[in-house]
Amino acid sequence: MPKPELLETFANPYSDRDYEIHMDCHEFTSLCPLGGIESDAEELALLKGGAPDFGTIRITYRPGESCVELKSLKLYLWSFRNDGIFYERAVNRIHDDLVSAVQPKWMRVVGDFNLRGGIKSIITVETPSR
Repeated sequence: MPKPELLETFANPYSDRDYEIHMDCHEFTSLCPLGGIESDAEELALLKGGAPDFGTIRITYRPGESCVELKSLKLYLWSFRNDGIFYERAVNRIHDDLVSAVQPKWMRVVGDFNLRGGIKSIITVETPSR
């Protein structure tokens, strides 16, 4: 289960100016909630979801009073590894948890997932500017 309590922040050293922070997290992993392509494989029965899904999570935001601490972000994203979750839900969940923790002026989260069954999925969630 994703663990938003792992997210830590620090005071934005330039809260008086608008600037963007961009992070690419190339090792995002979660589990397909419906099972794997090879549903008869014994190894998949050991997983709580199905086969693993891999992708890149791209986070861009304009910080307000705080910024997300990178190690805590890494640990938070790792908390999805054993979670059976659809791409759409994962990306929206990451966005919502980060917005709650950081309270940015603006944020965009993109989930760019590896091919699955010959289909590439890219999910984008964005908050309006304030």
